[in-house]
Formats: sequence, C-alpha cells, structure tokens
Amino acid sequence: MLSVLRNRTYRHLFTAQVVALVGTGLATVALSLLAYDLAGGNASAVLGTALAIKMTAYVAIAPVVGAVADRIPRRALMAAMDLTRAAVALALPFVTEIWQVYILVLLLQAASAAFTPTFQATIPEVLPAERDYTQALSMSRLAYDLESLFSPALAAALLTVVSYTWLFAGTTVGFLASAALVVSAVLPKPRPVERGGGVRDRAAFGTRLFLATPRLRALLALDLAVAAAGAIVFVDTVGVVRDHFHRPAGAVSLALGAYGAGSMLAALLLPRLLRRSGDRAVMLPAAFALPAVLAGVAAVTATAPGGWAWPALLAAWAAIGAACSGVLTPGGRVIRRSAADPDLPAAFAAQFSLSHSCWLLTYPLAGWLAAGLGLPATAAVLGLVALAAAVTAAVVWPARDPARVEHVHADLPPGHPHLAGAHAGGGGWRHGHTFVIDSHHRSWPTGRQHRGAAHG
Repeated sequence: MLSVLRNRTYRHLFTAQVVALVGTGLATVALSLLAYDLAGGNASAVLGTALAIKMTAYVAIAPVVGAVADRIPRRALMAAMDLTRAAVALALPFVTEIWQVYILVLLLQAASAAFTPTFQATIPEVLPAERDYTQALSMSRLAYDLESLFSPALAAALLTVVSYTWLFAGTTVGFLASAALVVSAVLPKPRPVERGGGVRDRAAFGTRLFLATPRLRALLALDLAVAAAGAIVFVDTVGVVRDHFHRPAGAVSLALGAYGAGSMLAALLLPRLLRRSGDRAVMLPAAFALPAVLAGVAAVTATAPGGWAWPALLAAWAAIGAACSGVLTPGGRVIRRSAADPDLPAAFAAQFSLSHSCWLLTYPLAGWLAAGLGLPATAAVLGLVALAAAVTAAVVWPARDPARVEHVHADLPPGHPHLAGAHAGGGGWRHGHTFVIDSHHRSWPTGRQHRGAAHG
C-alpha cells in the first residue's frame, strides 16, 4: 500500500492531509474546552450548535465550490483554504462571546468544505491507475482513523504542560504546514469543462449527476446506511458506556478505539479484496452488515451490563467500523468511474454535501431517540434506517453495471463531433463508450436505448 508514496505529488498531498487532520483533531479538543469556559453547563448546547453549523456549511458550500473549482487553480484554492483555517484557529483563543465562536466555526468549516472535495477530486488525476488510486483511498481512510486515535492522545499529552489555548496554536501550525506542502506539489492541469450555465447551474450539476446515475444513487443510499450506524457510535457511545455499563470515562476512548480499529483493519484489507471482487460486491454486503450489527447492539443494550455484554459491545463497535470502511473507502472509485475528469470536482463536492446531509439527519435522530426512548430502541430504529438504505442501494445499483454502454442519440445532428464512429439505428445514432452524465448525455439510457458492453 505504501508504494503510492513514491509519487512525489501524492506524497506531498497525503502528508498535507495528515497534518491538517491532526490540527483539526487538536482544534476539536480545544474547542470543547473553550465552550466549557464560555458557557459552563451549557457547553454541550454550544457544541451542538457548532456541529449543526459545521454540517450546514458542508451541505451548502461544497456544491458552490465544486461549481467554480475549474476556474481557480486547485493548488491556489487548497492553499488559500488552509491559510483561512490557520487564521481562524489563531483567532479562536481570543474570543470572548459565544456568537464569536459560531462565526469562526462557520468560516473554518466553510474553508474545509472547499478544501476537502477539491483534494478528493485531485487524487484520481494524480494517480490515474486504478490500483494506485484504490491504495490511496485506503491510505486516506487509515489517516482519518489514526487521527481519531492519535489527536486526542496528543492533546491529552500537551494539556499536561500547556493550557488548551496552545492547542489552537498547534492547529494553526498544522494548517500552515498543509498549505506549504500543497504549494510544493505539482498538480495536473484540470481539463476545461464544456458545461455551460451560471454558477447556480454548475452547482446543481453534481446533484443531477448523482440523481441520474444509478450507481451514484446507490452510493447516496449507502452513505445513509453508514450515517445511521455511525451516528449511534459518535452520539451515543458516551451514554452507552457511562450510563448503561457504568464504566469510567477512559472506557469511552476504548469503545471509540474499537470502532477505529475495525475501520483500519478493513482499510488495510480492502485493496486486495477490491481487486478480486469489485466495488458493488464489497460495498453492498458491508452495508447489509450494518443493520445486523445494530440489531445486536439493541440486544446488548437491552440486557444487564454484566459478563459478556461489554466485550460484545466492543466487538459490535469494531464491526460497525469495519463495515463503514467497507462502504466508504471504495466510494471514490465509484465516483471516478461515474464522472468525466473535468466534472470530478463537482461530483466529489456533491457527494461531500449529500453524504453530510445524511449525517445531519441521523445525528439528531440518534440523540433524540436515545434521550426519549432509550438505547435499545435507538439501535433498532437506526438499524431499520440502515436496512432500508441498503435495500434501496441493492435495488437501484444494477448487478450488471458495465462502464461501456451502447446507447442512442436522438438529439444530436448528423456530423456532430461526438457521433464519430456512430451508425444510424434505434431512431437516432447508436454508438458505445464509457458512459457518464455530461453535456451530451443528460439521462441514463434505459430499455431499448442501451446495451451494456464489457468494462473498458
């Protein structure tokens, strides 16, 4: 897997991702302590509002950035977003009012909503070979999982010698280092986008791409399954550990660590598995595993917290981590296969926005259900959501889903450059190629209008 680091450009970008993630992890801890200082007993409400602002920024801003990303040099865009995040982190220790926290969090997350999809769209162009790109996706998943384990430990160590405000300084250094690494990378020049229209039309294109492409509609459903299972981990772990199992605070980290360990193990195994089985054959079983595990969580939390129950919960959290990784890691491959190179920024931006819409739904659902109905009912309801999402994905993602599709153009005049090699038939001009939604293909061919061919 580490062989992809021999590519200098990818090595710089991956290192930039890692140091930015560490900085973000430090900021998360510091922001929690800052909220406690400003709001005291209302700190959870402040953090909840900050989380809602974060998700709203992700959902609203990412498509707009995807629409204009082709007009701005990607290296300059990513470096500017890193510098913006560094400036916000530097300003956070000096706030004195809660509303100031909200404004700075909005700026911070808006910059992240611009940086992350642009970064994701750049990697498949840096690593065009599918094997290399698959390894890069697994590396990225590992980076996220390691950050979730490493950053809290680093923050705890730093807090033994400095105040929490210095953690924001560490965040600033991380984003500045990320900007320097991005600037030092030589990125491929993006291909021009033929799609016309204003910013609003281009911002909506990514969503239309998802809704018009069967495998991308399935990917959106799979994102909902992951959000349903992940929400119970991220929202309800502290309640499960402290209130049901009556374990100390350190056990919360152990449970979250089990989730991270499962995700990392899956990420390490996925490159070889994907070479042998393909995306659909891996992602759908992983998605169907989620409701099964959540049914087990409902059973565990409905029983007395003794004996086998605690190890069973840790195993369930590890299984959720592995299954979520099995869905999320190949997602980039599905997007790359479903969009033309110039449209990758819009496609990744749409996925970023739509997937976070799923989290925006399941986060409060997990919290409200746990508070009102208890943990077993919460796991059962979220399990039903995950099951419905997995079934939807299996239905809308065709089992035979070739890249090359023969189809008919009834709306293009004879002699159009796109019709080179086409022949008359089916009420128009028939030809075949790798099919994606773009300016010449506004809907997915169905019925007699298409015939799948081998992958190519």
